[in-house]
Amino acid sequence: MTTTKDAASEFLTSRRIAVTGVSHAPKGHGSNAVYTWLRDKGYEVFAVNPSVGEVEGDRSYPDLHAIPGGVEAVVIATAPQRAQGTMEEAANLGIEKVWMHRSFGAGSVSTTAADWGREHGITVIDGGCPLMFHAEGDKGHKFMCKVLTWTGKVPRTV
Repeated sequence: MTTTKDAASEFLTSRRIAVTGVSHAPKGHGSNAVYTWLRDKGYEVFAVNPSVGEVEGDRSYPDLHAIPGGVEAVVIATAPQRAQGTMEEAANLGIEKVWMHRSFGAGSVSTTAADWGREHGITVIDGGCPLMFHAEGDKGHKFMCKVLTWTGKVPRTV
């Protein structure tokens, strides 16, 4: 088992990251917050939303396969029932790092998809948010990380 903190550090060394579920109507969407924050920190991020061609002023891709040059990691920020398909697509593309976004509630976590990903060699962080673990994350996310780890919404190990 790997600590979530170590897995998060490894995830955040990726420079090309896809974020699924980025909305064309960004207000209140965690996926948009993750996407824009990573973009603003210098990551090469790719929005994945099959319903729209542009989000946050950037091109959106219908799926992971459509991203030119591929990605090293994926943040799943869609409904949990879509996680399995994304996990299988990531495995088919050789992507070895997947983060299922979750703050309060179920978020994007699917236990079935997480287990499947691990069985196929993917490091799966099934809860929390990259902003909670990044060295430059804000105090609010750092506080949420402590609370959500304490309540079990952010796993201690992956």
